[in-house]
Amino acid sequence: MDNKKQSHAQFIPVFHKSFLLPRYWGIWLGIAALSISTLIPACFRDPILGILGRLTGRLALGARRRALINLLYCLPEKSESEREKIVDSMFSTMSQAMAMMAELALRPNVAKSRIHWHRRHIIDDLRQSGKNVILLVPHSWAVDLPAMLLAAEGQRIAAMFHHQSNLVIDYIWNLVRCRCGARMHARNDGIRPFINSIRQGYWGYYLPDQDHGEKKSEFVDFFATYKATLPIVGRMMKVCHATVVPLFPVYDSKTHSLDIYLRAPLIKDLFAIDNIQQARRLNAEVEVLVRPNPEQYTWILKLLKTRKPGDQEPYKRRDLYPKK
Repeated sequence: MDNKKQSHAQFIPVFHKSFLLPRYWGIWLGIAALSISTLIPACFRDPILGILGRLTGRLALGARRRALINLLYCLPEKSESEREKIVDSMFSTMSQAMAMMAELALRPNVAKSRIHWHRRHIIDDLRQSGKNVILLVPHSWAVDLPAMLLAAEGQRIAAMFHHQSNLVIDYIWNLVRCRCGARMHARNDGIRPFINSIRQGYWGYYLPDQDHGEKKSEFVDFFATYKATLPIVGRMMKVCHATVVPLFPVYDSKTHSLDIYLRAPLIKDLFAIDNIQQARRLNAEVEVLVRPNPEQYTWILKLLKTRKPGDQEPYKRRDLYPKK
């Protein structure tokens, strides 16, 4: 897809007439239904979306298998039935968080009344001081919401993203992000535009838990297993003169609200420790944020794809949750 880009390599979603072809009609219908659902009070909407989400999780066999494998490796202390419940809850949360994202885009005042920040003073103090900031945010279904909220408040936000395989979903998703005021950088443009934005005063929104392969990663502990992790945040901290603040959003289906949890900024000299220690520190932050609410994490990602020499990729193991 051709996209407009400014000199700083900002991604700007562009509508194409091909998006109206019949093969995308189902997507547009789903987007319309999601938009209409924002008119329904969350206390009535969430139970319905929870059921639909769990049903989706039962039908999405590949995604469910990846989630169960990740949980088997990462949380082996959980029983099989407990891991199944986590996956069911994860898919329920997916649909409910997406509805709140649509609500925040279409009915912001209604959505904001159900959003609660914890330790908000951390980022308020940083904003007042004028310091550069990188928010360290593990993958969750509500991951876009804090960035959208901060951008709507006037805080300049820059984020990196992967393109979705479906062009219409990619267009709509990024359109909502951009309309809220966020500056989007595609990962295939490299990290330099993202760093330049932070140096210009944008707050960076960085997701640290994706698997980027072995070449530039370090193998370090991740929950009960290990993971290939990029030791890059320390270098970004140094180059951007930025403070790094861990953050994790949690959608509560019982109160129909979003809780955004902040942790104390990482040590200022993170860049001074070696790559292995730095990578492990990032994973440790992810663990602390995710453990209290494991159903909020996007376990469907191929988090453990890159393995040490001699170890088999878990998703290729035929003995684990064989396809029926």
